[in-house]
Amino acid sequence: MLIHDRLIALEGAHNVRDLGGYKTADGGSTRWRSVLRGDALHDLSEADIEALLGHGLATVIDLRNAHEIAAQANPFVGHDRVRYHNTPVFSALAPVEMMAESTLSFDMGDRYCQAIDNCQPAIAEVLNIIADAPEGAVLFHCSAGKDRTGVISALLLANAGVDEATIIEDYALTATISGPLIEKLRERALGRGTPAALVDIVLASEPRSMRQALDHIRLHYGTVRDYLVTLGFDDAAIERLQNRL
Repeated sequence: MLIHDRLIALEGAHNVRDLGGYKTADGGSTRWRSVLRGDALHDLSEADIEALLGHGLATVIDLRNAHEIAAQANPFVGHDRVRYHNTPVFSALAPVEMMAESTLSFDMGDRYCQAIDNCQPAIAEVLNIIADAPEGAVLFHCSAGKDRTGVISALLLANAGVDEATIIEDYALTATISGPLIEKLRERALGRGTPAALVDIVLASEPRSMRQALDHIRLHYGTVRDYLVTLGFDDAAIERLQNRL
């Protein structure tokens, strides 16, 4: 499938896409319509929801914090056909403005590295939910579908045997396909008084940011499998996670 097939076209979300179809080290490929990544879902129409159900959606994992959810409610809370989970992934991190002030050359890769080190319980919870989810597609999402979602996606793809270049390309797709979403988030951030230079950094999907995160794992933990062991995964759980994708 091409990029336009990977992207699931919806009226109320701009960055919901499939992690299927990527080549793996064993000569196979990741499965279509098994694991989806996405941006915020609060604006989904009824037709959007039906479209996702038609793709087999059975589990939604919301990676946002309570403040974000209060402002933009998830339509799958209490849904009779979809299991909803909320695990805020970056809650252990300082606000991005504080991180930027403390680092001369701040890049979102810095935030991803801190998440890999400091958000391990939340990351483990999300991966366990994915590994043990019932039959059907799993959709995990944050607000832009780029940062929190990007870290989880990278771990899933690496554990499935997808090479680093492809993982980085998948991360960078947000910049290619989500122009309207990024512009909307930019206007909102500028309206809150966030400096324009910081907004540009935060909303970018630069390949170097994900490469920095993958290099960080390699330097401090070894392989992604070693990192999963650090999170508390045993061989059986790692295999379940791999088989999901």
